[in-house]
Amino acid sequence: MKTLNKVPVGSTCTVIKLHGEGPVKRRIMDMGITKGVEILVRKVAPLGDPMELNLRGYELSVRKSDAELIEVE
Repeated sequence: MKTLNKVPVGSTCTVIKLHGEGPVKRRIMDMGITKGVEILVRKVAPLGDPMELNLRGYELSVRKSDAELIEVE
């Protein structure tokens, strides 16, 4: 299983599935990260947290712990 936190900078991936429970999963979905969305990993902070992403025409920063819940291909 490949998760978003393992995608290298400059690469594009597609969301397959969201893991997690209740409010955490809902928060990720509210940010626009849903099944089938294409995500470009723009930058990762020097210590690896947070990650800057491009999706649906806007920029988004997510924590590494949240990125681990997003399964991609």
